[in-house]
Amino acid sequence: MITYDTELKRFDSQGEKTGWTYIEVPTELAAQLKPGVRTSYRVKGKLDAHPIAGVALIPMGEGSFILAVNAAMRKAIRKVQGATVRVRLAVDTEETALPPAFEECLRDEPAAHDYFYSLTPGHQRYFGRWIGEAKTEATLSKRIAMAVDALARGWGYPEMIRAAKAKKEKEGL
Repeated sequence: MITYDTELKRFDSQGEKTGWTYIEVPTELAAQLKPGVRTSYRVKGKLDAHPIAGVALIPMGEGSFILAVNAAMRKAIRKVQGATVRVRLAVDTEETALPPAFEECLRDEPAAHDYFYSLTPGHQRYFGRWIGEAKTEATLSKRIAMAVDALARGWGYPEMIRAAKAKKEKEGL
């Protein structure tokens, strides 16, 4: 496990990462977690006192990584860009299970099933985590339907989210 203090930062303009709040994991600290690894991997630990698990470290080149700090994490630690955060991280080797209702729907839609299982485990987790975070049955059902439809079209998670956002904006006009 590594422990250090760092500052919450935010990308102003960084392609698909524009607007992300993140923390840096310097090369020397990342090497303590997984020596020689320069590809994305999952970590667990704490941001201040808030527990995290299954969060991806994203490579930024030269052996350094970033960890995206989403809105739920920022709310839990009650901090914004520029604040100092106490970070404790370890490699997370636990597999996350897909929501059973999602697995059942995938079995009923062969094109979606085949495309989903052709994705990397990390991309599969995007779908599973997003669906699993639904707080109501209505939201769960809506997310499963969106995911199965997107997968049947051969879309990954980012394409699905962009299409949903575009549809919402079009309906709002």
